[in-house]
Amino acid sequence: MRRFLLRSSFVILLSLVLVAPMAAKPRTFAQLVDAYFDDYFKANPSQATNAGLHKYDSQLEDFSLAAHQKNRRLLLEYLAAFQKINPRTLSQLDRDDREIMITTIHSALLEEDRLQAWRKNPDNYSSAVTSSIFSLIKRNFAPSDERLRSVIAREKQIPRALMQARAVLLNPPKIYTDIAIEQMPGNIDFFETTAPDALKEVKDAMLLAAFKQSNDAAIVALKSYQSWLQKDLLPRSHGAFAIGSENYRLKLLYDEMVNVPLPQLLKIGYAQLRKDQKAFVDTARRIDSSKKPEDVLKDVEKDHPSADKLLSSAQQQLDGLRQFLIDHKIIDVPGGAQAKVVETPSFARATTFASMDTPGPYETKATEAYYNITLPDPSWPKEKQEEYLEGYNYPLLSNVSVHEVWPGHYTQFLWVKNNPALSKVRKLTSAGSNAEGWAHYSEQMVLDEGLYNNDPKYRLAQLVDALLRDSRYIVGIRMHTQGMTMEQAREFFVKEGHQVPVVGEMETKRGTGDPTYLMYTLGKLEILKLRDDYKHKMGAQFSLQDFHDRFIRAGSPPVRIVRRELMGRDGPLL
Repeated sequence: MRRFLLRSSFVILLSLVLVAPMAAKPRTFAQLVDAYFDDYFKANPSQATNAGLHKYDSQLEDFSLAAHQKNRRLLLEYLAAFQKINPRTLSQLDRDDREIMITTIHSALLEEDRLQAWRKNPDNYSSAVTSSIFSLIKRNFAPSDERLRSVIAREKQIPRALMQARAVLLNPPKIYTDIAIEQMPGNIDFFETTAPDALKEVKDAMLLAAFKQSNDAAIVALKSYQSWLQKDLLPRSHGAFAIGSENYRLKLLYDEMVNVPLPQLLKIGYAQLRKDQKAFVDTARRIDSSKKPEDVLKDVEKDHPSADKLLSSAQQQLDGLRQFLIDHKIIDVPGGAQAKVVETPSFARATTFASMDTPGPYETKATEAYYNITLPDPSWPKEKQEEYLEGYNYPLLSNVSVHEVWPGHYTQFLWVKNNPALSKVRKLTSAGSNAEGWAHYSEQMVLDEGLYNNDPKYRLAQLVDALLRDSRYIVGIRMHTQGMTMEQAREFFVKEGHQVPVVGEMETKRGTGDPTYLMYTLGKLEILKLRDDYKHKMGAQFSLQDFHDRFIRAGSPPVRIVRRELMGRDGPLL
């Protein structure tokens, strides 16, 4: 999906909320862009913090129905203003950025008017208030005392925000309420342990007393919300999660600029699934032809770090991956500190295996980047914990590290961060088919270029992840447009995608609220097609590093935009 700011799986982006009337009419495209984002950050202060803009650190979002109504009116005003600008008066880059802004606003209106996750997903609110505080404590962008004052100010607004959530939520799907309830202990634990521990260096007694008061009130508000979810909302959660074919088509069009008919998209997805399934079987035979492919995979999965070694094992892989990119001239590697591997925050565990949490594009002081990995829940039975860890066997863990760090998300972030010529539009928007497509493309590409000397175990792991993304592609379309049930989806992940049951369960949950998580495979296929076309265009002058540098230099807009800028024209995406 199109998102503001660089990706972070636990930062919940609600529908764009722009609550003030449009200021004095901007005259130029650049002025209109500035006005739009000024209004956006004014009304979405948590996202301003994540972007590295700290003017609104003491404020929290307004989730009321009135705010949504004002939001819709202002979105329509901005849409008309961007559409009114004559693209012929703009440079090619500004023409493309204008198109990005128009589709971005259409996407926000689609959410506001038709998809309405703000009416259906109770986890959005509890996770949003938690992540709003997390964004203030996870990086030292200001002295601890100053950040604690912002924490206190935001925490004081949490009871109001959660009351607003109660007022706007209407008949959610049961699975959404179930997920919200499942996540609530992690949210509460964050305020009980993580937040106090992160700011314990503060010595000001009056400030600490004020924090205890606001933090205790936030915990009370979250526990009250938890009780309301369990006793009030859950019994009346009878809504459907499926968004339907027309909404699905529009979401792809506005989020990813993809206008391929759904039947054709599904056909492409099944073709890729069958291709990867065949490669999986062939690769397993290279490892041990005397065993069934599933048994070969089981053998590979047995070689995994223990739970207490999982984070350090991932950290050890990163330097080698970065050096491989340099030695093999895969891509220009920007300067920047190594990403730090940490445990996924407790409030984001239910649907996240791993994620990359990078500082905002305008953050100047606290530039730490965190590679989050979700550890098995210690309350699970031993058998379930072991099954989960098998999904983090060493070859697959490397594949995840490629995806999240080198040359995946973190590399793309560094290019955005270190490119002063990149426009505000490119710094502050991101299309999933580009960002996730690039990271997923990277998994296959680095092995094609000789990482691990063609060890088939690493190829098998890469294919297992490819089958996971292929399954997401098909399950997302079928659950939301063809009536596939959650049980059928779980079975599809296990049987067709070669995933362990615990993964199938988590992926199915995610798919109910993330209908277009086909963007991984979709984006990879778009990039592979663009690479072939660009290679044909350049002939003998083609180099892989040049292609990667040019692709990633564009930021992460829809691949259609990058295709236009590399090829000089539009063309088939797939």
